Formats: sequence, structure tokens, C-alpha cells
Amino acid sequence: MTNIPFRIDPNPTMEKSDMAAEEVFTSDDHTELNHTHFATEDESILTGTWECAPCLEDIPAYPVHELMTVVSGKITLTHPDGTKEHLAAGDSFFISKGAPVVWEITETLRKIYMIAA
Repeated sequence: MTNIPFRIDPNPTMEKSDMAAEEVFTSDDHTELNHTHFATEDESILTGTWECAPCLEDIPAYPVHELMTVVSGKITLTHPDGTKEHLAAGDSFFISKGAPVVWEITETLRKIYMIAA
């Protein structure tokens, strides 16, 4: 853990990740990468950069509070009432813990995130 301010690089060296289940990918590309920039000792606060190929996941209750900024790619969030939000590079969004959402990455997504568990 660092106690000094630092710049978050949107293009860090990434490592293979497995947060998305194999069955949610919507193409032959199952690439998923992550880089953790910061984590508290108990990992209740995390910030990093995540990249994922197109996928579709119906999430009945989002597992964490998460603030995200899209670096590249596109994502569509569908709310329980059917309202869709289309997000692309430069857009920031927040999903609260417990929120139901359909998460659809329509173009390989790279995002910077901050999670509070």
C-alpha cells in the first residue's frame, strides 16, 4: 500500500483475470485482463484497470459499490425497467452494491475502476 498520491495509468501491464464466467462471453474472444493499482490490506477498497472482450451478464445484485470510467470500448447497462444506457470512452458511471443490472460489453471494454466492498 502506498500513502502518496499516484497517477493511474490507463494502459498498464495487464495480467490474465477470471472475473467473468466463460459462458457469458458472446464471441470466440474470451480475453479478460486486470491490473490492480491499489488495494487496502483487507481488499475492501480496490482500484485498477480492467479489460474484457464482449460479454453479456444478467446480474441480479451487483456485488460491490463500483465507480468506473470507460477508457475504450462500449458497454450497455440495462436497468430493471428496461431503460438502456450506452457508455463509451470518457463516460463515468457508478453501480451501487445490490443493484440489479444487465451488463453487456458490446465492444472490448477497458475501464478504470474503484471498488468499495
